Amino acid sequence: MNAPFKPVGLRDLFNAFVCDDDTLELIRVAAGDMGWPIEKCNKGGLRNAVQSLSVSASPNILFVDMSESGDPINDINALAEVCEPGTVVIAAGQVNDVRLYRDLLSSGIQDYLLKPLSLDQVRESLTMAQAMLSAPKHADMHDAKPHHMMAVVGVRGGAGASLVATSLAWAISAQADRQTALLDLDVHFGTGALTLDLEPGRGLIDAIDNPSRIDGLFIERAMVRASDKLSLLSAEAPIHQPVMTDGSAFFQLEEELRNAFEITIIDIPRQVLIPFPHLVSEVGTILLVSDVTLASARDTIRLLSWFKQNVPGSRVILVANKFQTAIGELSRKEFESSIERPIDVLIPFDPKLVSQSAKLGKSYAEICKGTKAAQVWTNLMRLVLDAADDEAEEAPAAAKKAKSGGSLLGKLGGIGGMMAKKGAK
Repeated sequence: MNAPFKPVGLRDLFNAFVCDDDTLELIRVAAGDMGWPIEKCNKGGLRNAVQSLSVSASPNILFVDMSESGDPINDINALAEVCEPGTVVIAAGQVNDVRLYRDLLSSGIQDYLLKPLSLDQVRESLTMAQAMLSAPKHADMHDAKPHHMMAVVGVRGGAGASLVATSLAWAISAQADRQTALLDLDVHFGTGALTLDLEPGRGLIDAIDNPSRIDGLFIERAMVRASDKLSLLSAEAPIHQPVMTDGSAFFQLEEELRNAFEITIIDIPRQVLIPFPHLVSEVGTILLVSDVTLASARDTIRLLSWFKQNVPGSRVILVANKFQTAIGELSRKEFESSIERPIDVLIPFDPKLVSQSAKLGKSYAEICKGTKAAQVWTNLMRLVLDAADDEAEEAPAAAKKAKSGGSLLGKLGGIGGMMAKKGAK
């Protein structure tokens, strides 16, 4: 929860708002067992919590009863508006519905308990909430580790950029054991969540609608976990609702992901890239995904030139996807001759594995595990991580040089030059 902070004295450790006497008595016993004051357990459910917290500081841990709520999601969003950063919210209700449970977790709820409640159940949830408060956040965990951001761009629709993005994200998180974020910026037709058999949630749409609310806590509650090491931010926005954004939300998301993860992979459709070139201004590696066709050769040349002009410091890795030796439109030699540079990674087309991946709801790289095709993903992962490690080695040297550099005015001039260059992009 991340409403603006209200300086109204010290925050309470715990507050509860419940609808009935039985739940009130149970919560008081559980609070007493935790060593918390039982007078902070109040009668009145979710609506009462919103009203009360709108004029007072929210606690570190908040228990709310949703039994009398007619519109749980909207009421939880109203609660988010009055809760300060860091508040851990546990909700209870009588509706046993998986979709509601997922929606509540996506909205920032830590846990949802089904009534009637048991003392052990409540005590366990409160203990987990307390542990979450004392646990280090993503940013604390990775301060000592360098971050590497990369973009995956398809030269044409259907080239398979999203397949490459999801597969690489899985490989880096599962095989290289790095905390990885996958950001799918195809807001209406993104397939990141679909590929990994996940519900995308509303996080990305909320970010676009309210860029000012994007912070570390927003990232924690908006990201959908695919595994312990892989998190996803995606969307399936209604196709009758156009995306109205100046790109600031996307840029802010990149900044927050930089603080929370070791690797960020951004799946950027070319129709998003061109109007918002700043999205790749800070990326270290660009994967340009193409199929071996004449139209793709033309657009590969154009995009390579665009990257050279807009992000000359980024390393571009050219990935040829869906390659078929016998029936391809162009041979590898003809394609490379046309674009005047070699292909870095070649991904052969295997319809059987692609079909299996779709049916099982797993990334293509995970399905390839144990086959000859797995070596392709290992090689691609190694290329990306080598670039990340090289960038990490260069960063301390650059920082040391900057620290020992000349006068204060000179440093300010350097910052001004960087800002002017960034604005020109």
